Amino acid sequence: MLPLFFPKICFGCKKILNSGERTICVICRHKLPLTHFHTTGNRAMLKVFDGQIPVKHATSLLYFEKAGLTQKLIHLLKYKKGLEIGVFFGKWLGAELSEISEYKTIEAVIPVPLHKRKFKKRGYNQVTGFGKAIAQALNISYQDEVLLKKSASGSQVFKNRVKRLFNPTEVFTCNNKHLIRDKHILIVDDIMTTGATLEASALQLLKVEGVCISFATMAFVA
Repeated sequence: MLPLFFPKICFGCKKILNSGERTICVICRHKLPLTHFHTTGNRAMLKVFDGQIPVKHATSLLYFEKAGLTQKLIHLLKYKKGLEIGVFFGKWLGAELSEISEYKTIEAVIPVPLHKRKFKKRGYNQVTGFGKAIAQALNISYQDEVLLKKSASGSQVFKNRVKRLFNPTEVFTCNNKHLIRDKHILIVDDIMTTGATLEASALQLLKVEGVCISFATMAFVA
């Protein structure tokens, strides 16, 4: 009787989901702008890091379009406790990555962390469900006690790359280094804009012996 009185609603269009649909209806799912980076070999994300840090693979599920459906869904995830959205995206991307040989060498998933002050205010890290779902799909560990954020910072979505790279508040540190030594790590985040947050995260993990890095995000700002 629960579905009758409390029907599941699509996060995109707010219509009642049909049987078999989860989180987002089929119509909204087909409207989402997929990047296909991992299936086509598109290097759009990788090019951002050329000459900066060594990155094995980099992909994103969706393109981020201002005022578009992707932005709406990530906003609901980050600020309206739409945690189901992150899990949905993680299962989607994880299922695709599990079929690609290059991603089968990944041994652990690490989320870009929130500062403890922001975590306390929001109550959750919006990347957790996404990262855990990918880890489950790849049958590898999810490590959220390795990469930590030392200082709080404001929203980074539309900041200039140069300003962000030299922003003293964008500081990460690496703990429990033994958990990632000699491993291929997948760092996950919600949105990649300039790539500075991912780069700052990777720089800490790359200090650990034998670590190599790949990236995966929910959305990519072209």
